[in-house]
Amino acid sequence: MSIDYRRLLLNMFQAAVNAAAPALCVPAHLPPRPKGRTVVVGAGKAAASMAAAVEAHWNGPIEGLVVTRYGHGVPCKHIEVVEASHPVPDEAGLKAARRILDKVSGLTADDLVLVLISGGGSALLALPADGVSLADKQAINRALLKCGAHIAEMNTVRKHLSAIKGGRLAVAAAPARVVALMISDVPGDELSVIASGPTVPDLFTRSDALAVLIKYGIEIPAAVAMHLNDEASETPKPGDPRFANVTSRLVATPQKSLEAAARVARDAGLASLILGNAIEGEARDVGIVHAGIARQCSDWGQPLEIPCALISGGETTVTVRGNGRGGRNAEFLLGLGIATDCRNGIWALAADTDGIDGSENNAGAILTPDTLHRAKLADIDVKSRLADNDAYTLFAALDDLVMTGPTLTNVNDFRAILVTKRN
Repeated sequence: MSIDYRRLLLNMFQAAVNAAAPALCVPAHLPPRPKGRTVVVGAGKAAASMAAAVEAHWNGPIEGLVVTRYGHGVPCKHIEVVEASHPVPDEAGLKAARRILDKVSGLTADDLVLVLISGGGSALLALPADGVSLADKQAINRALLKCGAHIAEMNTVRKHLSAIKGGRLAVAAAPARVVALMISDVPGDELSVIASGPTVPDLFTRSDALAVLIKYGIEIPAAVAMHLNDEASETPKPGDPRFANVTSRLVATPQKSLEAAARVARDAGLASLILGNAIEGEARDVGIVHAGIARQCSDWGQPLEIPCALISGGETTVTVRGNGRGGRNAEFLLGLGIATDCRNGIWALAADTDGIDGSENNAGAILTPDTLHRAKLADIDVKSRLADNDAYTLFAALDDLVMTGPTLTNVNDFRAILVTKRN
């Protein structure tokens, strides 16, 4: 039986996205209705779709506000949805974060604050700490996005420049009961890193934040340096009694999505292996490592006999040195294609489960066994495109971009490699 490998890759990606759909994963984790008020707040690319899922399954009065990325809003009847900028914060996100703090202040122990958190929430909850300006946060955020810092490093800085992240939202809500429902988009599902942990005690310090900025040579505005050198900028830590009434629940994770994709591959008759759900590193370098594993399968039948599917997740980074249009998933694929020379009948898809590869308008792209050949026929120098961080333009020219629009969820990057031929 002939297999349409392109369609199989797309079906695997869709299964991964579906496994994290808020309408399916949120309802089972809703807490009991409280004696007092129920206030819903939240932030992230999935925040609006999570709010809609709560409304559809909540029995009783409900109110609140969530902030999501522009274009990611969905209609809600009782929970206000605000759209703001991501990945660089804007004034709309600042105003929304301030209003969220206001909504959770002054509550009682009989009240419930239901916090809906997903990837992207860190940039969307853009309330600078006292003495730090929005312009300062925007400049540092842009620098962090370009320097190759991984998500835990970026969010360590973001927490310590914020009046709401790093556990401060939960502190503001005390003594109300706080239940945070989280869709994880970070390697290792570390709760304090997801959206910079607005309801979670912070494991890192202001010294760690300064160290990140110094490590990557990021210019530190005077107001930021003054803030980070002040003890008052420190985030709440584990053991703080103000977290005694806070519960955090993971409702969707990268691992669950990878397992859903693996089932699709197995149903199609391919052996499948999840290489890891928390893979980090430079996108092009991760592509080279994946290429080595794929060639081991095709050359030696290890760790899987062909045809097989190698699946992974996590969040790679790109150190931007060129002037092209990139996206970490497109750059991963170009690194993979060059490393394998597109031998072994390799098909691959890499895409962000939120539908946005970095700051571009595509979710990702597809690599085919003839990608390099078609690029050559089109007079495209693939190595030059990689050097210029211009993988998007290459895959666009070959009509191999994956375009989904906002998926309204986010469990980070999805990568699948199909090895179909013996070398």
